[in-house]
Amino acid sequence: MIIKKLERLFPQPLVRRLRPPLLVAEQLWNGRDDGAVARRMSVIAFLIRVISAGIAFVSQVVLARWTGTFDYGIYVFVWTAMIILGNLSCFGFQTAVIRFLPMYRKEGALDHLRGILLTSRLFVLVSASSVAALGIGIVLLLGERIGSYYLLPFVLGFTCLPMLALGDVLDGTARANSWPVRALTPTYIVRPTLVLLYLGILHLAGFEPSAVTAVIAAVLSTYTTTLGQLVLLTRRLDSVYEPGARRTDMSAWVKVALPIFLVEGIFFLQTNADVLMVGLYMSPDRVAIYFATVKTLALVHFVFFAVKAGVAQEFAARTGVDDRDALRAFARRSVGWTFWPSLLMGAIVLVLGKPLLSMFGPEFVSGYPYLFVLVAGVILRASVGPAESLLNMTGNQNACAVIFGAILAINIALNMMLIPAYGLMGAAIATAAATLVEALLLVVVVYRRIGLVMLVFAPAIETEVRP
Repeated sequence: MIIKKLERLFPQPLVRRLRPPLLVAEQLWNGRDDGAVARRMSVIAFLIRVISAGIAFVSQVVLARWTGTFDYGIYVFVWTAMIILGNLSCFGFQTAVIRFLPMYRKEGALDHLRGILLTSRLFVLVSASSVAALGIGIVLLLGERIGSYYLLPFVLGFTCLPMLALGDVLDGTARANSWPVRALTPTYIVRPTLVLLYLGILHLAGFEPSAVTAVIAAVLSTYTTTLGQLVLLTRRLDSVYEPGARRTDMSAWVKVALPIFLVEGIFFLQTNADVLMVGLYMSPDRVAIYFATVKTLALVHFVFFAVKAGVAQEFAARTGVDDRDALRAFARRSVGWTFWPSLLMGAIVLVLGKPLLSMFGPEFVSGYPYLFVLVAGVILRASVGPAESLLNMTGNQNACAVIFGAILAINIALNMMLIPAYGLMGAAIATAAATLVEALLLVVVVYRRIGLVMLVFAPAIETEVRP
């Protein structure tokens, strides 16, 4: 259709030259097979993350410039902890819906589908509220022992924990239905944009530029984003799935959700362990410099996230015995989708690293050497593709949980040893070393459980799955 329109508007020689890439683009956008859907979701997720990375980067630069290095370090330490706790408060339900919704839709079990849609939301609201109340109690009990400058920001941060958890479940629900825009736009575009908006409003209202003000802006943006996403996504679901009875199968859902909670919770802790460990060992201004470096690195990370967002539900749809060959072929292709764009983005970040860091302030340029170590770790991780999603979606979440538990322990131990001795460079080396071990373990376990060598430069070697 696109080519026919162009033939009416442009000269024929030009259209003939553009025909091959246009055919690929049209197939990508209009294709209805599983591969086309996954590629389309990955491309959309990638584009959203590109835009969101820019918005988030600008918002962090504004925060750093406005609050100053010390208060910015307080903010990023508190907010990183809230993001982690919000994810953990879901106890795996944000990914369990991705596992069950496609299956229920395929089987026509709409009563179960409606059941998990409601149950997942109610469950995370209750669990996250409980964690928030416990967290506020612990902070108030510890008082000055955690540092007076952390006290109020932590209390304020805990108030939005239920909205962070609910947002993660809504994200998973949209991804399970192959709606990448509805899944990713709220968290990665709307929320950071609203942070800037609320910061401007608070500034005009006469609030002092401080960590407390920054946390207030983040809390307000989270409530606005999640409640808006809840309304819009619920309307869309109601238009797709007819109303009817709900059936709850809590034991089956929990049986899958808890191992996934261990896997993704540990993975989330691992990806943020260096920031938390720096916050425990070093002053807020050093936390600020390290976090700015990590935020610059996020321009590489989003490639992995984009591919993961597009393939998880497709892995889940190929779990049958008859689909084993298709699963292996699809998983092998997903490695290339992850590695080569990550390699390109890594090179771009290293070239532009100093100018990007200088935007936060002149003192942040000192974080540039750490980028080389951190980028190397991300490229190593990308070389095995979305291997943990493959394991989670094929019933191997327990093995994946063991891997990430071991990696988290290694990561924390290395940070404890290297940060006191080498400072921020020690944190970067610890993170990269743990990532290397993680990649090796994932390759071994995927080969043993799926029968596939999931590594970018590996030949297409397959074997029968061992009992």
